[in-house]
Amino acid sequence: MTIAKPLVGAVSMSAREFNQNLARAKREAQEAPVVVTDRGEPTHVLMSYEEFTKLQNGADGEDLVSRLRMKEPIDDDFEFEPVTIGLKPAEF
Repeated sequence: MTIAKPLVGAVSMSAREFNQNLARAKREAQEAPVVVTDRGEPTHVLMSYEEFTKLQNGADGEDLVSRLRMKEPIDDDFEFEPVTIGLKPAEF
């Protein structure tokens, strides 16, 4: 059966389940990504070809790498202000 979902909306199955029931994995991949695990660790993701092409080429036709590139250079004179987060050590 399906184990804990490592990604929001994803279905997870062990490599053994995947090998034994590829048809089920393909059906589920039509609805959401299927994360294949080996010894409890995610190793592969199965998704529909349609979803894969959406990742490769966004709605505007631009590929993923191009979409992640900065359009405008950042201001290199920008200085970050120090932030204090009031954390205290854990007590055991």
